[in-house]
Formats: sequence, C-alpha cells, structure tokens
Amino acid sequence: MQFTVLLLHRAFDGIGSITLPVIVHKVYEFGRFIAQLRVNKFADSRSIPGKKVIACSLVDLGSESVMELADTFCSEDLREAAKQHGIDITKPDEEKDYTLLLNATDAIIKQVDALPDYIDPRLLPDLEASGERTYERPPKDANPINAWSHKCHISLKTPKDNRLAGRTICVKDNVSVAGLPLTAGTVASIISSSGEYPISPIDAIVVTRVLQSGAILKGTASCENFSLFALSYTSNNGVIDNPWMPGTVGGGSSSGCAALLAITQIKERQQKTGEAETFPLGEGIDLAIGGDQGGSIRLPAAYAGAYGLKPTHGLVPYTGIVSLYPMIDHCGPMARSVRDIALLLSVIAGYDGLDPRMTPESPLRENVKDYAQILDDWKAARISNGTWTSTSAASGLKVGLVKEAWEVPALDPDVARVVREAAQRFASLGAVVEEVSIPLHAQGANIWTAVTRRDLGDYACRARHSDTLSFPLPHVDPPAPSQSFYDEMTKINPAVMNVLFNSTYLQSEYSHSQSGKAQRLVHKLRAEYDQALTKYDLLITPTNSFVGKTPPAPDASVMERMQKAIGSTSNTAAFNVTGHPAMSMPVGWAKVPHDPGKVLPVGMQVIAKRFDEETLLKAAMAWEVGGLGLDS
Repeated sequence: MQFTVLLLHRAFDGIGSITLPVIVHKVYEFGRFIAQLRVNKFADSRSIPGKKVIACSLVDLGSESVMELADTFCSEDLREAAKQHGIDITKPDEEKDYTLLLNATDAIIKQVDALPDYIDPRLLPDLEASGERTYERPPKDANPINAWSHKCHISLKTPKDNRLAGRTICVKDNVSVAGLPLTAGTVASIISSSGEYPISPIDAIVVTRVLQSGAILKGTASCENFSLFALSYTSNNGVIDNPWMPGTVGGGSSSGCAALLAITQIKERQQKTGEAETFPLGEGIDLAIGGDQGGSIRLPAAYAGAYGLKPTHGLVPYTGIVSLYPMIDHCGPMARSVRDIALLLSVIAGYDGLDPRMTPESPLRENVKDYAQILDDWKAARISNGTWTSTSAASGLKVGLVKEAWEVPALDPDVARVVREAAQRFASLGAVVEEVSIPLHAQGANIWTAVTRRDLGDYACRARHSDTLSFPLPHVDPPAPSQSFYDEMTKINPAVMNVLFNSTYLQSEYSHSQSGKAQRLVHKLRAEYDQALTKYDLLITPTNSFVGKTPPAPDASVMERMQKAIGSTSNTAAFNVTGHPAMSMPVGWAKVPHDPGKVLPVGMQVIAKRFDEETLLKAAMAWEVGGLGLDS
C-alpha cells in the first residue's frame, strides 16, 4: 500500500529557521507503515514507524516529532473552498495535492491548539498584594439608574506610589479585571460559548497601573451593548438614566462611568447647597476609565457634566480591553476636574510592550509627563507673573472654532449657542479666537464608517484580533452569530446587527481597495487638522449634538431605536481615526426640547496636536478661570 506523506522540514538558512513543506513519496506497508524519508542534504534518511503521518524533522534542533494526518478535508471540501473564489480545479492530481495540503494545515493547527495556553506575566493579578477578589451584582435599590455592572473592593496593600491614594475608581465593563465577570454590555450567551459571563484571568494594563498608584477599584461600570451605541439605552443591564434628569438618557458607550461621576458631582452639590435628594442615585465614584471608538468617552462625559479625554492614539495601552477595531480603539480618563484628568492620564499612559497600537511616538513609562504637576507649575508661574486673571489666563493661546462643526445636521440650536459662547470666553481670557474652515471635517464621520465597517463586525461580534502581534483576550470566546443573536440584538441594540450586516455585505461586494482608499483619506483628514493646528493651539467643536433624549418604547422598531442616536458622533468620530487628542469639558446647560423648563449639561470638545495633551489641559484649566461650566 502506498501513501503520500508531508514532511515539514525545518532547515537553517544562515539567518534563522524556516519551515518548508516537502512531499515525500514511497511509503510501503510491511506489516506496519514504514515512512522512508529521503530528503535534501539537511536531513538524514531515517525510518519512522507509525500510522499515516506527517513527520516534522527539526534538523537544526536535533529533534523530531510525529503527528497523525487525519483526513479532515476531502476533495468536496476543497472544491467548495475553491468555488468561493470562483475557481474550478479540473486536474485530479492537483485536487489530490491541494487536499493533502489542507489536511496538513489542519493537523498543524490542531497540534498548536492542543498546546497549553499562555498568559503574559505582566497581565497576571497580584493576588498576594490585593487579597482575594470578590464581587457582587448590586441590587436595584443600590443601583437605581443601572450604572454599576459589578461591584468589588480591590486595592493593593503596598502600592508603588500614592498618586491615587484613597481615590475610588471604576472601569468600563469591557476592561478586564481578574476575578470579575466581563459582560461588554451584552448577553452572557452572546459573549461566551459557555453561556456564562467569562471571569477574567487577567488585569488590563490600565487596571494594574491604577492599583499600583493606590486607587481603590470599586467595580465595573455598565456600558452599551458591544460598546456600539452613542446613547445609554442598549445595555443588557437596562437603561442607564442621566443622573441629572432620570427618565432621559446619557451618552454611550462608557455610559455607566459618566453616570457614576455625575452621581458624585450631584451629591457634592446637594451637600454644598443643602438641596434635598430628588431621586435615589446610589453610590458614585471619584475617577473612571472609559473606552472610546467613536466618541464613547467624550459623549457620556458631555451628557453627565463630566470631563472625558480620548488621548492620542497609542498614548494609553489598550491591552486587556475588548477591541472594536484597532485603528480607533482608545481608552482614557474620565473625571470631575481637569486636574484629575491630568493626574489619571499620567498614571495610565506609556508603552506596555504588548499593545500594537503603540508606536515609536508612544513614550516609555519613565518618560510620561507628570501632567498634573505641569498644570500646577504652570498655574503657579502665571499667578506669580500676574497673568492668572479673568482677562489674561489664556493669553498666548490661539483657538480655532471649526466652522463645519456648527453645520452638522443634528446639532440642536441651543447646544450650538452654548458651545459657541463658551468658546468665545477664551477671547475674554486673552486668547485669539477665530473661525477656521476644515472642509473635510464634514466627511469625518463618513470616513470613519468607510474605514471601519468592512471588518468591524468581525472584531465586535467574533472577537477577531489584530493582524499584528497583540495579546488577544484569553477569556472572550463568543459563538458565531445565530438566530438568537439576531433576535436579542434587534430587540436591544440593532446597531450591532447593522454593523454585522455591513461587514458581511462589504466583504462580499467590495474589494479591499474600498477600505484602502478610505484609509488614504484618513491621512488627508489628519493632514487637514494638522495644518489647522500649525496656526492654532486648539480646535473647538461641540461634543454632544443634543440633550434630553428619552429611551425608546419596549416595542420600538429598529429604525425608532436607531434614529434617536443619529448625528451623535458627527463631531467626535473623526478624531478616532486621525488619533488626535480630544477632550469634552462641561461648559453650560441647554434646554431639554420636550421640557423647555429644564436644562441638561453640554460639553465642548477641545482638540490639540497629537501627543500634545499638555496644551489641551492647560487651555481647559485657563478657561475655568472664568468659572466652572456647571456653575453657569
């Protein structure tokens, strides 16, 4: 009996080892199968007893391993695979050889898949320092606006420094915290093949860093379903009310983070003014870490009257966080003051050695700026020279109001007014304020869509990982989308199905040149912002386009659910693809359209050069010499 055997021959070429497939013939049966391997000069001739095998001769290592070659794929499977590419294999010998090669690949994959998994030591929790980790799903009376996902109390006995000593913090529920469930805002059966929420074996790098600086991690905050919605009514935990006006919603997708910050803000205000609590809100937080792919830090911050910074792409490591699309993945600080944003940014920023989003521009940890100290020193110097006043605090700054940002269709007139008046305050503080036209900004959100949609469904719904070396989450293994997936997402967050259908359609009907052109236009968009930032220190746009949206009815249609959020990211998404730092800061209040007697917070977005968070933070601090936005 004669078989064909595939030898994976590893030869040393003088530079490094390479794996070469070599077909070896003449395998004969002599009571048992004997494979007489006769190959090139790198290998000895040797006999290997066994069944039908692939022999892996690791000649340069002086070792050899054998694995069984199972007939996983047959000729029909090959023909079906070829058909998907419009190919018809007509020659029997070619069909036979390609089928063999397919089976060889399958055997290799199975062998590697059978190896023990690996967790990088940098991601393992320090349980000796933090003690046993426990968590709870808070009851409704302790979590009335659904802002918390899971609560815990984690801190280190001996942190490395005290920059965040005693400060309470939460992280968005797409951030891995060892020992806690990760929900990504969705249903357990959708994010995990086991049907239960996965318990993370790792700490995201940002979690490790805040704990090492003395923070107390109080839990994970609810987020929108798959982090794919800009308003706070799609989380599997329920609608996350805007704490300033329960019954209306806030921004997404880091919705719980912003709501928890607002709770603390509201309670401090009530204590200061003696106001009675109007609505039960539950426990708040001092600091938060959110995620942002299209505005998901900045929008929730704007609705909540908080501060939210999307840092420069690659400044803060994303390792250990559920990805939507590497080009747009950002995580960053959310807080109740500019200085707290600066403080938290210094703690979490810097190269981690694992995240491919980080580049040679990303600073090593020891080179990360102490942003809070920089702000303190800058303010002290201005006080000393007499320029920290209501007429000169912003002197020396040049500010550009992006003309096209006030022309987006969904922008509420009262929001537009509040932000324009806030931007003009820079002039009274001594800055130069001018309108600047950046025509491509009007296409920014469309370019974001054209770049991401081809593959976003795979990243979001199938846990695809980066094509460059990264550290994929070991605990997130969603099953393939199914009818139950469709039914659940259509009922709660049809944006997820929209993204999945978009990806399927684009992969079927368009070549990669479509997203390739879109990426080239990202470079053009970045260049236009960069050009404007050679003249201006800051660019300004509104953050949230409107206020006071209410959740849809339980039986709302797909379009009714989607329509409420349309236009939310018109001024935010562009900076996710270009990578510029952008922060939302509270600057006032706008009327609620369906209840004009009430008002809700409005955010102003400030944008700076890439890796120039320092100027952005200084400008925001200077603006507040004229008064805090929530006090207006």
